[in-house]
Order: sequence, then C-alpha cells, then structure tokens
Amino acid sequence: MRSPWDWGRERLLRRINTLRFPYLLALTATLFVIDLVVPDVIPWADEILLGLATLLLARIRRQPQAEEDARTP
Repeated sequence: MRSPWDWGRERLLRRINTLRFPYLLALTATLFVIDLVVPDVIPWADEILLGLATLLLARIRRQPQAEEDARTP
C-alpha cells in the first residue's frame, strides 16, 4: 500500500514536469527560504519580492507541443 508521502511526491513531480522553468523555480524558492532566515536591513521587503517571484514562476506552465508547432512557420 502506498503511503501519503508517495502520493504527494508523485503529484508534486507531475506538477513540476508541467512547469516551463522548473530549475529556476527551485532556485528562487531556495533563495526565498534562505532569505527568510538571514536578517536584513529593510525587513520583509525582499521576502515579499522573492515570494511573489516564486509564485509567478510556479504559475508559468509549459505549452503543449502541438500549440508550439502550430505557431512556428
């Protein structure tokens, strides 16, 4: 029987495979977590910007191959 962790990991990997920039999302999310831990001069300004950038990258999806082929001459 599969555990909930296996199901969650499989669902997350499927979601990551549909993203256009999966490595850039991972890098931005990692920087966001590091930025939350390290103290800075202007509190919460860069955390908000990195959080918004992470959400933006998570929303950009890869277009299906058929649509890409139809647009190229």
